[in-house]
Amino acid sequence: MPKITFIELNGLSREVDAPVGKSILDIAQANDFDVEGACEGSLACSTCHIIVDPEWYGRMRPAEEEETDMLDLAYGLTRTSRLSCQLLMSEELDGLVITLPSETHNLMI
Repeated sequence: MPKITFIELNGLSREVDAPVGKSILDIAQANDFDVEGACEGSLACSTCHIIVDPEWYGRMRPAEEEETDMLDLAYGLTRTSRLSCQLLMSEELDGLVITLPSETHNLMI
């Protein structure tokens, strides 16, 4: 099974199983990482913001306009930021490395 390494706020990294076809948001939440996903993946917030390791960023499909619009609302935006609800795991992403941002802002409340 493919794997993802999440780097948490404390700097520790943890590798987890990443079933093909699941969103990175679902994988993060299933493994108790602090990724909110307030809109439940409906692309209406930026609380599932993640930072993709630069070595992996170019291997992902480009963000669509709706995602980039929501990313503009994300705290701590970087050039490799993505919304985890919009990224589906694939065999090609086996070994993906993701850093969790220092905080998120939930504008839906």
